[in-house]
Amino acid sequence: MGFVTTRDGNEIFYKDWGSGAPVVFIHGWPLNADAWEDQMKAVADAGYRGIAHDRRGHGRSSQPWDGYDFDTFADDLADLLGALDLRDVTLVAHSMGGGELARYIGRHGTGRVAKAVLLSAIPPLMMRTDANPEGVPAQVFEDIKAGILKERSQFWKDSSESFFGANRPGNKVTQGNRDAFWFMAMHESIKAGVDCTTAFAETDFTDDLKKFDVPTLIVHGDDDQIVPIDATARKSARIIPDATLKVYEGGSHGIAMVPGDKERFNRDLLEFLAA
Repeated sequence: MGFVTTRDGNEIFYKDWGSGAPVVFIHGWPLNADAWEDQMKAVADAGYRGIAHDRRGHGRSSQPWDGYDFDTFADDLADLLGALDLRDVTLVAHSMGGGELARYIGRHGTGRVAKAVLLSAIPPLMMRTDANPEGVPAQVFEDIKAGILKERSQFWKDSSESFFGANRPGNKVTQGNRDAFWFMAMHESIKAGVDCTTAFAETDFTDDLKKFDVPTLIVHGDDDQIVPIDATARKSARIIPDATLKVYEGGSHGIAMVPGDKERFNRDLLEFLAA
């Protein structure tokens, strides 16, 4: 574990396990690096170096008042990769983290990047527009912000249900999954929670995706109640050259944590790393 100081003086927490080719995990909102522990152990056991950081405003990293936009997040990631001098990196990103990955490549290129993985990720655009009718209505994001501001602890408890698909018959979601989600969410600042909602709702990553020139694996559940697959993964797979899309039937948004799906994702991830 350690901290990297960003160019604007903030501290980014990271954990660093194993040795070998680096695999950097970028968490979703409102989580932190702990969400990736299953995958970090899997890659470290397989001879890779697993690294995961807490985004600013989340977990153990600094909680500044400003800077909750994807240009800043991408530059924070660049600061981390540079400080650790990581090269030939596989970037693995979940949900909002997929926007961070995309904007990093859009702003900084792939000089340090060998491969990319987008899991339940938000690109190219989450919000519904005339050009993106499959997206999420703007009012949904306003309701999220209102829920955070009204009583964020209960909001996060309630949100864990759809995040993991605990409202679906026959689901394998555990109470532990839902408790872990709440615990991580409560370590995100309320300012980051609200500002990040605006950022991931409105940011268009189409131009960033066009700059991908590395092998890319896209994994998405077809029952994702948070990030609809038709607005995101299916479109990203058409935009990114050399992309492979794997659809998990009945998969929720929290694939990397739910029993059954997480083991499948770990196998797919290790297979992609070894290819």
